[in-house]
Amino acid sequence: MKLELRKIQINNVEFGNETKVDGTTLFIDKASLIEELKKVPNVKEIKIDIAKPGEKTRIIPVKDVIQPRFKVEGASGFAGVTSDVAQLGNGIANVLEGVAVVTIGDIVGFQEGIIDMWGEGAKWTPFSKTNNIVVDISVIDGLTPHEHEETCRIIGLRTSELVGMAAKDLTSDEVEVYEMGDNDEETEKYPNLPKVVYAEMLISQGLLHASYIYGVDSAHILPTLISPNEELDGAVISGNCVAACDKITTYQHQNNAVIKELYKLHGKEINFLGVVLVPEMTTLNGKFVSCDYTAKLCKMLGADGVVVSEEGYGNPDSDLVMICSRLEKQGIKTVLITDECSGWDGMSQPLTDIAKEAVAVVSTGNVSHVVELGKADRVLGDPEAVANIAGGWAGAYNSEDGTMKCELNAVIGATSEIGTHNATVELY
Repeated sequence: MKLELRKIQINNVEFGNETKVDGTTLFIDKASLIEELKKVPNVKEIKIDIAKPGEKTRIIPVKDVIQPRFKVEGASGFAGVTSDVAQLGNGIANVLEGVAVVTIGDIVGFQEGIIDMWGEGAKWTPFSKTNNIVVDISVIDGLTPHEHEETCRIIGLRTSELVGMAAKDLTSDEVEVYEMGDNDEETEKYPNLPKVVYAEMLISQGLLHASYIYGVDSAHILPTLISPNEELDGAVISGNCVAACDKITTYQHQNNAVIKELYKLHGKEINFLGVVLVPEMTTLNGKFVSCDYTAKLCKMLGADGVVVSEEGYGNPDSDLVMICSRLEKQGIKTVLITDECSGWDGMSQPLTDIAKEAVAVVSTGNVSHVVELGKADRVLGDPEAVANIAGGWAGAYNSEDGTMKCELNAVIGATSEIGTHNATVELY
């Protein structure tokens, strides 16, 4: 497979009479965009705003973030969701770099999030650095929570496609090329390099905790092998209301930092074999099946090492360490990427489960760390929503002075377990 991502750098977004790119500015025809989005079933009203880095703007409650792109060659759209089922991972995509679509609206599930474009909050979310097209969605009355979530999900994806059309005829000098043959071809080229598989755990627990692979709810699959190019090309999307800090947004799937880092090492230090997508199940038997199957797939691929990233925390901590134990017992070196739920003082047990084989663990931060957020000049959405968001509480928003206090739990991407975040490690 060969995928070219041609990056069109965007430094500014403005409203205009047509949706187009002029230099490094993206212009959005708001009226036309709203007209198209209102064609999506179950939509009652759409509002669109722009939030730029450095502005004292707060966005809440955030549901998903998506990167606008236009597929120049190869299967287009989010195959199986917004377009017909087709093989993704090949072709050329023009990417509007520096822009993100952010969906907000009435809370669907209590685990939605916050993006601050300035100050303390901006330090913790990667989406304070993007020019954000904020789509505020109101749905018709009488929808179930699952129908509500689906409507918001489709609106976000469609917005990214419609905005992405502005990149259709553009050229770029910055091109990222991701190319990989089958395992036999790569092993013949790099016979002496250790073979590495990336096992990416996905929220798959039902109750608005879902991820989608070519439109299929990951709760309905066994662990499955895909090319890393497929994920970078939009095969995996978010449809969950898991805690905002480590929810893998669709944008982060499109730019999976673990995949990109393993690609950098491919052919130099490792032979990157591919990605195993792992559903995080809720029942004990479900976990046994999923973890056994993951270890079997990695063994059959001939892996010498596996990088495992988690999504969420708590219940799936067990899946994480069970996968590790099964791999290590087969002689496969394993590295885990997870965040910690260590309490406000950072002194509590970080994971709900442990295994003696888990000796190489990368932490992406403490989800319980409390941050104080200043008063915004402008709020897109509803600041009172923090009372019903994981990491927030009644009284977390001070309506008198406009300040807010919450755990990192509530901040989109703050402790992302696929590496797309701003946290780092301080050595003592």
